[in-house]
Amino acid sequence: MALRDIFKRKSKEKIKEIKAKERDVKAGKPIEAPVQRIKKEAKTGEAWRFLKFPHVTEKATDLTKKNQYIFKIFSGANKTEIKKAIESLYGVNVISVRIVKIPPKKRRLGRISGWRKGYKKAIVKIKEGEKIEVLPR
Repeated sequence: MALRDIFKRKSKEKIKEIKAKERDVKAGKPIEAPVQRIKKEAKTGEAWRFLKFPHVTEKATDLTKKNQYIFKIFSGANKTEIKKAIESLYGVNVISVRIVKIPPKKRRLGRISGWRKGYKKAIVKIKEGEKIEVLPR
């Protein structure tokens, strides 16, 4: 019952504001424009389903000079999904996407042997003059 009361209070307050504005209009008072607060929201959308995180290495930082960025991605992602995710998340125009699948490799430490995990990464080329800030300052 308490939740319903909260919503009722909000609606009553809004009704009072609307009636006050109507009275002002009838009285001939000028109407003040409502102040809009702009909130910067991350437009993640569906990006979290395809992108894991930026792949930061020496080679990846060298590729940023050519407007190419490398991201680790989930194994089920394809090129079109990656393109849409990057464009919505970072607000840049993607020219091309190349995907590389890194296979798992066998590793050994003394007598103990195991496997290093494989992964999938995408090399994304963006339009000239645009940038993606991979490491926030």
